[in-house]
Amino acid sequence: MQVREMNFYKEGDLTHYNQKLTGCNVSRVWNELLEKCDYEKRKHDVEQFNSVNRWKKRGIAIIPTKFGIAFTALFLNQAGALVHVYTDGSVLVTHGGTEMGQGLHTKMVQVAARALDIPISKIHLSETSTNTVPNTSPTAASASSDLNGMAVKIACDHILERLAPIKKKNPKGTWEEWINTAYFNRISLSATGFYRYPGIGYDPETNSGAPFNYFCYGAACSEVEIDCLTGDHQNLRTDIVMDVGTSLNPAIDIGQIEGGFTQGLGLFTLEEVRFSQQGALWTTGPGAYKIPGFADIPVEFSVHLLRSAPNEKAIYSSKAVGEPPLFLAASIFYAIKNAITSARRDAGIEGVFRLDSPATCERIRMACVDKFTKQFPVNTHPSVDFNVIP
Repeated sequence: MQVREMNFYKEGDLTHYNQKLTGCNVSRVWNELLEKCDYEKRKHDVEQFNSVNRWKKRGIAIIPTKFGIAFTALFLNQAGALVHVYTDGSVLVTHGGTEMGQGLHTKMVQVAARALDIPISKIHLSETSTNTVPNTSPTAASASSDLNGMAVKIACDHILERLAPIKKKNPKGTWEEWINTAYFNRISLSATGFYRYPGIGYDPETNSGAPFNYFCYGAACSEVEIDCLTGDHQNLRTDIVMDVGTSLNPAIDIGQIEGGFTQGLGLFTLEEVRFSQQGALWTTGPGAYKIPGFADIPVEFSVHLLRSAPNEKAIYSSKAVGEPPLFLAASIFYAIKNAITSARRDAGIEGVFRLDSPATCERIRMACVDKFTKQFPVNTHPSVDFNVIP
């Protein structure tokens, strides 16, 4: 923990690709997590548990993360939107992002309602289609709320500019009255919006520029219990503190953090890619390897959003969410390794040892060295997998 703290980035530091860090909240996130998860006490409790248990071991680990937001391919950092306002006051919004359950459409409705200062009930969304918003970028890199949200806001701002003289003449009028007046005065009630991240771009030849618009920060503390005889493990508790700026929708963001973490949990502990000796892929899908289920979710799972951390570089001071929390599941992996360390110490083995990711049951069991594991041959040929059936 102390080594990590000593190596944290600080405000104004340069990354290895020479981008200056602004709004660097990693220390704030870290310190808030330490307080919320009661790390020092639980670390002591884990040591106490391990001292009286030989074949069940617990481990705890705390991990920070930093994630840059933007497509590394510069041309992808653009988005468009189309907004129609109808004479009954209803608004139809189309943007370039794809809704896949991550709540993007909900956030875009909120952006439009806030920009136009009207109830959400008046906003309707049209499904993504290139006949309304052409040349869309992929809904990826956690940048969709930033890019499409700003495009929607810009389109709404164009309409508000046209309505400004009408609102000035009738300041106490309703939204529907202003729209009707605009229509009968032949003022366009349709607008497109276009946005691209400003000030980004990286030159690998000179190692200069800004490949990312800003950075997300987070930290997670996880506690696990392993069975030294079977290699099975249980995720007992995880606490996360995540910097999402001024959240557009806290409920969605917390759900995305939970989902990203759980996906990472699969990456670091379950989903092992296996090949036959002839090079054929065996793990061809969820039917051939383990993916996270409800029993893999930590028994206690808490997510906290960092407060008072506005981000001036994104829509309504928010930050992206989705991919940034995924790496925090490495806290599960390192908690498992911490537990294995205790098991090895009981077996009289000290020092550094190798544990490959994912930390599957087999790898956990074989890392907990005892008289049983010593009955298996030592793999001195990394290219040969003794676990593969010929």
